[in-house]
Amino acid sequence: MTGHVFHHSKAEKLLNPKRRELIAPEKVISLLNVSEHDIVADLGAGNGYFAVPIAKRAKTVYAVDMQQQMLDLLQQHAEREGVKNISYILSDVAKTTISPQSVDKGLMAFVLHEVDDREAVFAEIARIIKPNGAFLFIEWEAVESEMGPPLHERIPSHQLMDEAKAHFTHVELVHFHPSVYGVIVKHGH
Repeated sequence: MTGHVFHHSKAEKLLNPKRRELIAPEKVISLLNVSEHDIVADLGAGNGYFAVPIAKRAKTVYAVDMQQQMLDLLQQHAEREGVKNISYILSDVAKTTISPQSVDKGLMAFVLHEVDDREAVFAEIARIIKPNGAFLFIEWEAVESEMGPPLHERIPSHQLMDEAKAHFTHVELVHFHPSVYGVIVKHGH
């Protein structure tokens, strides 16, 4: 990871109501079709903007973050919401302790642009996701916008699509907002 990691001291920004206008957790839940039988991995979970609402729907959420302070904030957030089915994993998103082929659904929201080695992340996702599982990357489109990182740090959607196609059999692009897009990847057979 480079020096662009989102610092835990700014964590309250991650729960900013304005983020809901960009992307509501409910949209992600329905897009991934999360059910009560699903094990869901949130790679780079931060303080739980997605992890907590998903946990209310899923069987288990593996919340992975490389900052213990973020996981602590996430745990407090989960406790306030009465959510008890989150496993907290302090780890680099490219090398988790999640068992192979154990995850039904997964997401990585606004994290991939901070990662130096995207190939390693794609390989890790391919390792942990079940054969019919789905994984969603959410990223900032390479357009000027009020929120989000500087333009030069963003990954244009066409570029992420191309990179994902090199690793996954099914790749689909969705737009949540002019400045926020998602790429859903599946390992089909």
